[in-house]
Amino acid sequence: GTHVAGTIGGEGCNGIGVAGVNWNVTMISTKFLGPTGGSTSGAVAALDYLTDLKVRHGLNIVATNNSWGGGGFSQALLDAITRAANQGILFIAAAGNSNSNNDATASYPSNYSTVAGAGYEAVIAVAAINSSGAKSSFSSYGANTVDLGAPGEGIYSSLPTDSYGSYSGTSMATPHVTGAAALYAAANPGASAEQIRDAILGSTTATSSL
Repeated sequence: GTHVAGTIGGEGCNGIGVAGVNWNVTMISTKFLGPTGGSTSGAVAALDYLTDLKVRHGLNIVATNNSWGGGGFSQALLDAITRAANQGILFIAAAGNSNSNNDATASYPSNYSTVAGAGYEAVIAVAAINSSGAKSSFSSYGANTVDLGAPGEGIYSSLPTDSYGSYSGTSMATPHVTGAAALYAAANPGASAEQIRDAILGSTTATSSL
């Protein structure tokens, strides 16, 4: 979580640590995972908490960063993602690190879709690429179920206890996209979640590796 947060919002031009995609951004952490994992019901509660903050308390929540995975299909989790989508909250998720085709074998939560429940797709599934633009060897993929790639190898970012380090994974790629969503929303305050998603996917560069 700390590493992901640095990629989303590490302050720039201050001579300290790393610069994130956003240099001035507000983030809210929700924790449902611990050293021994977590539960799907915890993920549902975390999402519903954020949706409630937007609905009842007026917080301008644009997207959730979901650098986690595991478990099979859950209708309860899909319903929570859809409730957030209906309030204009994007669900940006790591495609997974098993080098598998998500079109053939679903990887959750990145394989969920909100089209049926929200009328648009709020999920953005993110693969990892390296500094030369090649798909990371570990990254899952899918022509229909993975939307784009972002840097996910050797990503240097913040760590707990005032330190920094490099991690690799689709979990590191995902916050680049979540940061981009928040940055676009700040520059275009009237944009809907669907418009933000379309803007991100519409500005990608085609690469043979994906």
